[in-house]
Amino acid sequence: MQIRAFHGVNLAGWLTLEPWVTPELFADSGALDEPSLIASIGHARYQRLVDRHRSTFLSQKDFTHIASRGFNAVRLPVPWYCFGRLGPEPGPYSGCVDHIDHAFDWAEEVGLGVLVVIDVSPGSADESSSLVRDQVDFREYREDLLDVIAALSKRYASRIGFLGIEVADDPVAQVRKGFTLTDGVPLHWLRNYYRDAYEVVRTHAGNEALVVLPDAGLPGAWRSFMAQDRYHNVWLDCHLFHHTDHVDAAGPSAVRTLVDRSRAYLEKARKSGLPTMVGKWSASLPYADTMMTPEGQIALARVYVSEQLSAFATCPGWFFQTWKTSGRLVGWDARVALATFERRMLD
Repeated sequence: MQIRAFHGVNLAGWLTLEPWVTPELFADSGALDEPSLIASIGHARYQRLVDRHRSTFLSQKDFTHIASRGFNAVRLPVPWYCFGRLGPEPGPYSGCVDHIDHAFDWAEEVGLGVLVVIDVSPGSADESSSLVRDQVDFREYREDLLDVIAALSKRYASRIGFLGIEVADDPVAQVRKGFTLTDGVPLHWLRNYYRDAYEVVRTHAGNEALVVLPDAGLPGAWRSFMAQDRYHNVWLDCHLFHHTDHVDAAGPSAVRTLVDRSRAYLEKARKSGLPTMVGKWSASLPYADTMMTPEGQIALARVYVSEQLSAFATCPGWFFQTWKTSGRLVGWDARVALATFERRMLD
């Protein structure tokens, strides 16, 4: 597929369950993640629940609506156990490769590209341990991830809508603070994994497929990494959320501060020499101005989104987080947050 600027949405909470996307699936279970949900309601009930969710949460109609709003791509997180028993030992989880096939069918019918994302977060304390075996030591499961990347690359290499593969979602790198090291994956492990994943994608999908590398929250750590002539179509991914940021002001002044932070982050990431995309961002502000009318808050959010889009204008791609939440979360659900934007602003 010819590389162009991709303006799209994430499809979070579809092939793996996320309580912020579909809290009703976790209601009354006491669980806050998928492994805890299985422990709470039992495997049989969980299996019925996840099968029904995957079959109903997104459909062909959603892809049609995404394209009609002016987007040209989707970022599709897929679990490492997507191949079920045909892949690495899936434990209590069931495969979903047929749903990935459907996603490609639906996307291609309306001209959307699909960026496949391996939905694991190496080194993250928030990553559920049983979602990836031996989560605490990335070396124990990296080969499984490479096997999954190989199978996905081979399966979708010939699909018109296949943009490429992002080799992880939200890895957390280990960094030194004073005399101690934070929790996370040592950066050299992550770099070696990225290089190996690149070779796997190239072996099974050729040189045209994108290989996207998450920056692990360290935009300045990738200077000249994989930017040599021997690497092709490698992008760096930044996730730019500001909903937990501290700002000393409110209103338009705070919006300018937040957008300036986005610009500065991207500028640091671009020093890597790699094309830099924004894999996740939202319209959620870190404060609520109680003195502002509801209409004023909507107008301020629109200004914030407009300014963020301007900051991303030179990026080869951006993906809003996310297309759909069951509660239509303001600031996070594209159907709500971007509803007032004309197609030409998103296309």
